[in-house]
Amino acid sequence: MRPTDLLHTSEQRHDDGVLERGFTLDGIPGILWTSGSAPAPASAPLILLGHPGDLRRMYPRLAGRAREAVAAGFAAATIELPGSGDRPRSAEADRARAELRRAVEAGEPVPDEVVDRLVLPLVEQAVPEWQAALDALLAVPGIGGPVGFSGGVISVGVRLAAVEPRVAAAVLFAGSYVPRAVVEEARRVAVPLLVLLQWDDEGNDRQQALDLFDALGSKEKTLHANLGGHTGVPAFEGEDVTRFFVRHLT
Repeated sequence: MRPTDLLHTSEQRHDDGVLERGFTLDGIPGILWTSGSAPAPASAPLILLGHPGDLRRMYPRLAGRAREAVAAGFAAATIELPGSGDRPRSAEADRARAELRRAVEAGEPVPDEVVDRLVLPLVEQAVPEWQAALDALLAVPGIGGPVGFSGGVISVGVRLAAVEPRVAAAVLFAGSYVPRAVVEEARRVAVPLLVLLQWDDEGNDRQQALDLFDALGSKEKTLHANLGGHTGVPAFEGEDVTRFFVRHLT
């Protein structure tokens, strides 16, 4: 899957000068945020914004992250995950998700095969779509490398960082269960990393997240662990994320 052209579907210029453009790419919806001011002499580095799915629901947080990135001199973009938003759902993924929730609510261990059924097909489909989006986004005037990835699903971020040479640094959000195969694959990741972990995340396995961090092969990797639940990431982490990408992408 390597389409080359973005089909722009909407455009909005915000008061802070950020230009927000909706697009589709081979039927996949996405959003691109860039500076609306006069083009800079050099192309802006690009940050890909990962998320757990459903662009409409995630939009406020994604837009906030994107506008912080643009203010720091980057372009930012995201796409809808397979099975989310208006994209076709997977009955098998829905069954696996329901089984995972039942286990978590009952305080029982989540079986590895349930995590595999939920996460591995998503990784297999989402990563090539991110790579296709990257092809198209880097062809947009005013956008260039290097490229960073920021967000979740963490298994998608790990695979993308392992296989896509244009990704030069990544911020990974540890907020979902991780297949053992992805933990093994993490040993191939070599780019600088910042991992954000919510210590009391009710929908995450803390030990899995720590095992994944230990397995990541990068020589430069940092773990920020904060008290609180899944949506309680402190605001100051956004500043640290920006500094991380300024250090590695500019």
